[in-house]
Amino acid sequence: MTAHFKTLGGDPYRRGVGAVLFNADGLVWIGRRILKPGQDIQNYWQMPQGGIDDEEDPAAAVLRELREETGTDQADIIGETVDWLTYDLPAHLRGKVWKGRFRGQVQKWFALQFRGLDTDFDLSRHEHPEFDAWRWAELTSLPGLIVPFKRKIYESVVDAFAEFPLKVQSRP
Repeated sequence: MTAHFKTLGGDPYRRGVGAVLFNADGLVWIGRRILKPGQDIQNYWQMPQGGIDDEEDPAAAVLRELREETGTDQADIIGETVDWLTYDLPAHLRGKVWKGRFRGQVQKWFALQFRGLDTDFDLSRHEHPEFDAWRWAELTSLPGLIVPFKRKIYESVVDAFAEFPLKVQSRP
């Protein structure tokens, strides 16, 4: 069960986390979402993200989501956003996503340093895979690859973690 934030006069936001996984070259892991029946959005890429279970710590949730969505846990948390970031679902998705219970998400984003090898990724490890392909990308390119309603969050994440591409290149 995922915890949520109540809002005044509206549906609640679903609590979630997001993972900005940097490799030693300062690039970020992104996955291409699997097209689900009835979706009209195709070929978009995103970073691992997902809900926080009741009583789950956000840091534990991001590591769990990373493992579930990418198949690896070879990462260390090296930063996080100061604030929780929100997005609203477009009106046409509100009744379809999360059984219509949430208006959008409020998310805590984490920067992570990847400590493994590219062969550690296994997109089919979880019984309900999220992605059908993955690649490394420049942090600054991410807002242009995500669905439009999540673009502002991705812009905020890029701003928050702008120093990490160089920082991770100098880490042992």
